Amino acid sequence: MKIEFTKGHGTHNDFVLVADPKDELELDAATVRRLTDRRGGIGADGVIRLTSTASVAAAGETIGDEILAEEPSAIWFMDYRNADGSVAEMCGNGVRVFAAFAEKLGLVSFGTGGRAATSSSNGVLALGTRGGVKRVRKEPNGWYAVDMGPWTLPGGDAAREAGYDAGVAVRGWDAPRPGLSVDLGNPHTVVALAGASELEGLDLTVAPEVAPTPPHGTNVELVVPLGDETAPTGEPAGRIRMRVHERGVGETQSCGTGACAAALAVRAWQGETAPDTWFVEIPGGEVRVRALPNGNVELAGPAELVYTGQLAL
Repeated sequence: MKIEFTKGHGTHNDFVLVADPKDELELDAATVRRLTDRRGGIGADGVIRLTSTASVAAAGETIGDEILAEEPSAIWFMDYRNADGSVAEMCGNGVRVFAAFAEKLGLVSFGTGGRAATSSSNGVLALGTRGGVKRVRKEPNGWYAVDMGPWTLPGGDAAREAGYDAGVAVRGWDAPRPGLSVDLGNPHTVVALAGASELEGLDLTVAPEVAPTPPHGTNVELVVPLGDETAPTGEPAGRIRMRVHERGVGETQSCGTGACAAALAVRAWQGETAPDTWFVEIPGGEVRVRALPNGNVELAGPAELVYTGQLAL
């Protein structure tokens, strides 16, 4: 079997992308591990299969029917797999790269000024994920901005007031530290650190331990607040720096939903005076996170398609 693929990344969170609009590819865990193997395969943090939302519904996944009922224009579906072969709800950086991939394939065309011309409505592309419908627009600077949908603090008001609802142990620490759970359709636990030097010295070669143990695992973000600033648009903004350990992958250069979770956690810790816009520095670059008035969160950043090829399995 030969697989046509494209390699892409969003702030160095990298993916193998496969176009499968007719739902003809059986993407099992072994194939995913082969594709993402950095020595024996192509190498990536995950695999993104572009297929139709209708085919997902036909395969018996209720999320396909739910997406089409909510947004009939969401005809394309992002089937995302972690590097270990496990199925994931979605990936924030992956959504941007998916949009760039769909654009390259001619399935969607973004015009100037952030207006899309094909498979879109009012300049916004709707696409399906296991985390629900995600809407993407293209900014004049070439960045893709994604409405990531609603977010919640699973611990509720009690966690917001206390500032934490979990304990996180990282290799090398003497004791667990408080972490705040944030849900963006996939689970996150955010821990604040005192300074950049501590962040740089973390050992994330081993997965952090989180208690209580999340039923489906969790991504862990370690974050350092860097203060307030003014965004280029003139609005007040905050800046943070973070590293992330992703479930099923390990430490990655970037995590889109993780950047959102980190910014939202710091915003919750800061209280009512906190800005809605945050710039998040990750090892792979920088993204922008914005808490939207409707309770959703937006993630904006670059997406790069690096090369295409064919792999024989």
